[in-house]
Amino acid sequence: MATGQDAVKPASPEIVALTSEAQFIEAVGIQKAIWGFDDADLLPARFFVVASKIGGQVFGAYHGGRMVAFCLAIPGLKPDGKSYLHSQMLGVLPEFRNSGLGRILKMRQRDDALARGIELIEWTFDPLEIKNAFFNIGKLGAIVRRYFRNQYGLTSSTLNTGLPTDRCVAEWWIRNERAHGPVSGQIILPADIAFIRGNEPSRALTIQSKLADEMESAFHRGLAVVGVERADSEFRYLLGRITTGGDQ
Repeated sequence: MATGQDAVKPASPEIVALTSEAQFIEAVGIQKAIWGFDDADLLPARFFVVASKIGGQVFGAYHGGRMVAFCLAIPGLKPDGKSYLHSQMLGVLPEFRNSGLGRILKMRQRDDALARGIELIEWTFDPLEIKNAFFNIGKLGAIVRRYFRNQYGLTSSTLNTGLPTDRCVAEWWIRNERAHGPVSGQIILPADIAFIRGNEPSRALTIQSKLADEMESAFHRGLAVVGVERADSEFRYLLGRITTGGDQ
């Protein structure tokens, strides 16, 4: 994985809507390079085709004529009939991570959704991936109030380190940020959880199980994750109560 110091920073990446079979195949290749999936776990090119034709979003980021990142979203419908977008996947090649491309792609998703009258984009993320959590919650302003244990079952991804695929749902209210009351609690992870995942799998599983219990308990009490904090030894999910709108 590229660090903030060695990441390539494209001066002006070209963001385009992907429409051709060749582009979709290229995005599948990036997907495999990032996650190391077996073929059975890859989203195939035909899924990208479908998404592009049913009101989804398929965008690619190019640097020097080469696709180096992509994002894929599909339309969804809430029980009350309101539409939203489910952002299924966003991938940036390792040498371009920490370059700002992820944020650029999310902003393109946001602008496109707002132009179509869509106010909510959701996606799942691994709550043990604290860098992603900081981006989703701390940078974009998403909130979290749903937790799913082992959502995708065991996968072939080298990034999952053999743990159950527990996921939080990020809700990104792109027109107006969700208002919330004061922070009333926190859930703490060790800041070196990435090292623990790679070197102490049994300890990582214990941490994951405890996190699941704490988040499910908080959400059952009507709380949501409304912020995050980073410290030298800890990463904190901050809990509060959503006070206006956006009920699921």
